[in-house]
Amino acid sequence: MYPVRVLVFTFFSLAFSALVSAQGIVKVVPSYHIEKTTSDIKIDGLLDEDVWQKAQRTSKFYQTFPADTSYAKSHTEVQLTFDEKNLYISAVCYESVAGKYIIPSLRRDFAYPRSDAFAIYLDPSNDKTNGFNFTISPLGVQREGLITNGGIQGVTTNWDNKWFSAVKNYQDRWVVEIAIPFKTIRYNPAVSEWGLNLSRQDLKINENSSWAPVTRNFNVSTLGFAGKLVWTKPPPPAGSNFSIIPYIRANYSDKNIPEFNKKRSMAAGGDIKIGITSSLNLDITVNPDFSESEVDQQVINLDRFSIFFPERRNFFLENSDLFASFGFSQIRPFNSRNIGLNKGQVVPILAGARLSGKIDQNWRLGVMSIQTSANEEIKLLSQNYTVSALQRKVGKASNIGAIFVNRQAYNKGLSDNNYNRLAGLDYNFANPKNTWRGRVFYHYTFDAINKINPFAHASWLMHVKRKYEFHWNHEYVGKGYNAEVGFVPRKAYWRLEPSANYYMYPKNTIINRMGPQLYLSLYTKDDDVKNVTDNYWRGGYKFEFQNTASFGIYYDHFFVKLLYPFDISGINQPNKHPLGNYSYGQTRVNFTSNYRKLFNYELYMQYGNYYTGQLFSYSASFSYRWQPYMTMSINAYRTEIYLPDPYKNAYHTIIGPRVDFSFSKSLFFNTWLQYNAQAKNININSRLQWRFRPMSDLYIVYNKNWQSVQLDGLNQALIVKLNWWLNL
Repeated sequence: MYPVRVLVFTFFSLAFSALVSAQGIVKVVPSYHIEKTTSDIKIDGLLDEDVWQKAQRTSKFYQTFPADTSYAKSHTEVQLTFDEKNLYISAVCYESVAGKYIIPSLRRDFAYPRSDAFAIYLDPSNDKTNGFNFTISPLGVQREGLITNGGIQGVTTNWDNKWFSAVKNYQDRWVVEIAIPFKTIRYNPAVSEWGLNLSRQDLKINENSSWAPVTRNFNVSTLGFAGKLVWTKPPPPAGSNFSIIPYIRANYSDKNIPEFNKKRSMAAGGDIKIGITSSLNLDITVNPDFSESEVDQQVINLDRFSIFFPERRNFFLENSDLFASFGFSQIRPFNSRNIGLNKGQVVPILAGARLSGKIDQNWRLGVMSIQTSANEEIKLLSQNYTVSALQRKVGKASNIGAIFVNRQAYNKGLSDNNYNRLAGLDYNFANPKNTWRGRVFYHYTFDAINKINPFAHASWLMHVKRKYEFHWNHEYVGKGYNAEVGFVPRKAYWRLEPSANYYMYPKNTIINRMGPQLYLSLYTKDDDVKNVTDNYWRGGYKFEFQNTASFGIYYDHFFVKLLYPFDISGINQPNKHPLGNYSYGQTRVNFTSNYRKLFNYELYMQYGNYYTGQLFSYSASFSYRWQPYMTMSINAYRTEIYLPDPYKNAYHTIIGPRVDFSFSKSLFFNTWLQYNAQAKNININSRLQWRFRPMSDLYIVYNKNWQSVQLDGLNQALIVKLNWWLNL
């Protein structure tokens, strides 16, 4: 336990010294008084309407990168107005240096940090917790997303909706004109002051700036730093919002080649979106289809526990923060990937409904119910999944939430596992600036089998300042805690997980930020806190350069107590490592190049002991852009495990070349080939998307899997899907 004591002592020493030395610059929170217009505005990027000659202009923008101590070098001037239907924004983005834009792609929902862009952040409830983001590139490519958890982790783009924009390009500037329909966003017309921030990314000079100043080590979407949007007249009610999104799909599949088990099928269904109020929406789906969803990235798992894979299906992604934000990363009471998927098999979803949004300024509500059909192949009964979440605002930026999850199988009597339920409470603390955040929760599960300690609880605290940040987390998961619709890879443990980072900002050097990092993850048995089963600690140092490149070097130390024989090689060899204590260390380094360059790359290497043997792991990712039309990339990962007799050595390889084309702002094609030696599988996924009208798409998707040893085909599928968005 000596390394643990050293780590904890260093952790508090760094935090204290940073607290003493930390200094910040106080800046005024800006305000914008928005006036109503009665004249028509044509979204063409010309700004020739009379209202743009009279509307208030924003104050100067502040730099957020590479520093946060001065005004932006590239000047940005923004104006806002509104009428009965839309919120209008204009922006003139002046260029301080001539040159080509950095725009990797014409595809919607691009990565904001890697593209020149202008962005808007709206907090209609002014609760500093949830909001909306609208972003546009100099070529007119749109990006929209939701802001959750105060925006400290950025914007989730898993939300699609209609808004309108136009861009005009000139030699010394580019001009933006935007109309956001009020029925696109959720808000209370009685709220006269919204949170607002505006940001600009000018990668030619490597500058990010914002209207309301944001401390440099915070995400620019952090709502705690937002300025004020003051409505001189109340915004109008959003009005009716009723949309139907039908689809039709044709599918050809060929399984177990060369046996040629061929199948042709047709399907139809769709979604309905109904605005119950200006801030509460009802979504209904009938026979949903997710065939256009991108496949998972292949991984190598040498751990004793399952790996979490993110949700990729749009119906579950939209407004998911109300359900998915409960718990922690390793104690998730609700994981929507358990619905419609079971042991790698697709379980058809018959229908579902979701009610989500704000009841008033203090209450948020989310209720979702999904009905699946039976699957005879895996002997799965028809199931109903229902999750309800209620959140109450506490103070200026905190909230308390309750969640209830229910899985109910039909045909009672065929199984002892006909139901599983969970109830829980989460308290989420945050100060207005989001420099302090925390969470405390207690969850309890109910089923017919698990009765011993069927609960989990945890607490987490984070403090972030310009020169340091630290996290403190501890968890308990009981032996009988069984969140079947969630993600809980291990049970019956206590966990302690502190971490600390210290940041230094050298002046007049190629380094933007650097500093040491410390991390500890300690597991003990739930009934004996002195019985340590896993102890992982890491010490490292990271350099972040002015040109966006980064380099890190780390030492990792592992202690593992195997409680059952385990194959550490990942190749299912019969000789497993026996029960006992194993302690070993590894060193790793990684380098990420300047992502603003057309050719960029990432290199990684890890070497050291591994249980009774040695491990050598290395990876490389290379990417080249013919911007904005094409990106070619390849990811390669290799792990070599060398073990003494009688164990076999193991070699794991993943190779994934990919090509993405954006022929225009409405036509895209990508193909992705993945080879996974551990899974003995080769997969190709190709997808053509044509957005023939706003939010309406034609997809052609081809997917094939091979068994990698004999190159025998396992299955293939060709899918054609058409969906269109109809506003009624």
